[in-house]
Amino acid sequence: MASKVNLRPLGDRVIVEPIEQEEVTATGLYIPETAKEKPQQGNVLAVGAGRTDDDGKRIAMDVKAGDKVLFAKYAGTEVKIDGKKLLILKETDILAIVD
Repeated sequence: MASKVNLRPLGDRVIVEPIEQEEVTATGLYIPETAKEKPQQGNVLAVGAGRTDDDGKRIAMDVKAGDKVLFAKYAGTEVKIDGKKLLILKETDILAIVD
């Protein structure tokens, strides 16, 4: 499941660990890196405090650490921390929470 990360996202940003596509198909064929689809699912590792509205009130986030989410295909900024690929997304780039 989600692992501990030493990043604290600001505002309405979320840190997601993408769930990579399998490297081998069910029939045993190897899928090269260049043919893999960009992941659109991941586990939320950390969330910011939420954005503030025009009156300065904090708007709570809809997602929380541990949620499995679907996000826009080319959303966010990819970073590599301790050898792991992570995405920093705005909450609006998250399309749904997977139950």
